[in-house]
Amino acid sequence: MLHKTKGIALKTTNYAESSLVVHVFTESFGMQAYLINGAKKPKAKIAANLFQPLHPLDMVVYQKDNGGLQRIKEVHQLPVLRDIPFSMTKRSIALFLDEILYKVLRQQSPDPHLFHYVRQAVLWLDSASDGLANFHLLFLIKLSRFLGFLPSHHSSRQFPYFDLLDGVFCDNLPAHSHILQQPHTSFFQALLKTSFEDAQQIRMGKEDRKYLLEKTLEFYKLHTENFGSVHSLYILEEVFQ
Repeated sequence: MLHKTKGIALKTTNYAESSLVVHVFTESFGMQAYLINGAKKPKAKIAANLFQPLHPLDMVVYQKDNGGLQRIKEVHQLPVLRDIPFSMTKRSIALFLDEILYKVLRQQSPDPHLFHYVRQAVLWLDSASDGLANFHLLFLIKLSRFLGFLPSHHSSRQFPYFDLLDGVFCDNLPAHSHILQQPHTSFFQALLKTSFEDAQQIRMGKEDRKYLLEKTLEFYKLHTENFGSVHSLYILEEVFQ
């Protein structure tokens, strides 16, 4: 049965000599894997370059209820990303976030609010002219809300510690090493309260930013099954040297 849905391209895998399996986070069906026959051929009806990392898609798909590999009838990049594919900084951020999203959305069922968040964040990144140094941190922290482990934070007071294992701010040092301490607790709290537009106002040095990213990834590992290592992390660190 044919269905229209929006999607966000994530991972592509070679299949046979000229085909691909593309993993797309869709608005209507959650994460799906689509077999694209002949995608790498010069005159492919559905070409491989349509599925660049994080590109928004408009799709007409055949959806089978028994799961497995699905098929795409039509697909268009909509809107076409104008800057991410050609900016080294933005492309590096996109590759990093693409890898994270594939890890955490592998079994994701349909969630229109989560889909809208990811899509709008990608479009913001594509259109932004500056203020990108904290974008990936803010994206991950806000994403954790949709994944179910973002800490509730209603107090205006500053806490000295954030317990990564239990996902709570606290006054006492936890009896394990999965913690944030000052000044990184304050950076984390500030990011919880800000927007993509205002994230650049949170000033931190590159070493603090690097450390906070490492601890945020630790937070994800503690709350995501089989999260593993992030291979694109070193590329991002090179960009923000």
